[in-house]
Amino acid sequence: MNLVPFMSHAQIVPPGALRTTIGGVHSGDCSLGWIAEKMKFESFLERYHFEKYVLDVCIATLEQGGVTSKLDTYQFLLPIEAWAIPKYPDRTVILPPDADLQREITAFIASNEACLKYSDSWLGTWIEPDTRNCYLDVSTLCFCLDDALQAAMALSQQARRKIVALYDFKRGQAIYL
Repeated sequence: MNLVPFMSHAQIVPPGALRTTIGGVHSGDCSLGWIAEKMKFESFLERYHFEKYVLDVCIATLEQGGVTSKLDTYQFLLPIEAWAIPKYPDRTVILPPDADLQREITAFIASNEACLKYSDSWLGTWIEPDTRNCYLDVSTLCFCLDDALQAAMALSQQARRKIVALYDFKRGQAIYL
């Protein structure tokens, strides 16, 4: 779990809304395979590893309330002395509780693939306990709390979506600004 609630300017994305913009083509009726094909896998095995990774992210999100992982290695972040903030707050997507996480996470990855492949970027998911909405974001880590707070406040001033908290991995809790 690494995402934080962006309550001040949050807008819930209806299920399937992300699929309509991938590649500039309406894909609302397209399969996950179509989205995965747009990501240019070299082999079926590579594509299957990606699809398994997405399912692992979905399962961990539902079981643990959220997860942080690397797209390029499919590695999940363990509890460490670090704090997560959304690297691109305006790219954060908020899904309603009935969203098809597998489809929406695949679409989020497809539309943010370049950003998620940066060495300091992580895919973050978080289920807000009160509303059960699922947040998807491109997260970055800070290894000093003061740096995380300063970065979050600076990003919050520049973005349309205000950051109200960051995530403390070691303690497993949000720190509200």
